[in-house]
Amino acid sequence: MSEPVRYAEPGSTWWPVLWGPVFAATGAVLELGTGPVHWVAWAVVAVALAGLTAGWVNARRRVCSVELTAKTLRQGTETLAVERIVGVPEKIPDAGARALGGGWAAPRKMDEVPLELDDGTTVLAWARNAPALRAALDSLVESTPPS
Repeated sequence: MSEPVRYAEPGSTWWPVLWGPVFAATGAVLELGTGPVHWVAWAVVAVALAGLTAGWVNARRRVCSVELTAKTLRQGTETLAVERIVGVPEKIPDAGARALGGGWAAPRKMDEVPLELDDGTTVLAWARNAPALRAALDSLVESTPPS
């Protein structure tokens, strides 16, 4: 049975997949005003752009998603046990703290939340809504008894 989710961000929604078909439909309508419409070409453009965008959205959903349960914090491709978190300090360290998620740094447009771990290291969690993630982590860390 899965744990209830206390905080989640999907990384991306699926609506950008509609950009390609909307672009193709707009092109077809504009071409309609100037003469014959190349329906097959516009259909190919719509499918190609939708397919490329679907790949991009799928990658964002894997790499930029956040999920916090009572037992785990998943950031992109990395999962951290909540029992390892001993504190959520206010101040982000100057340098040297590793970002969670498997990348070199937090993804673009994400704010960082420092976490103190049981081995004395500090890592950086991240989310679009960092205050909400911080509040959810604070409540979990306060309610988790020390090991």
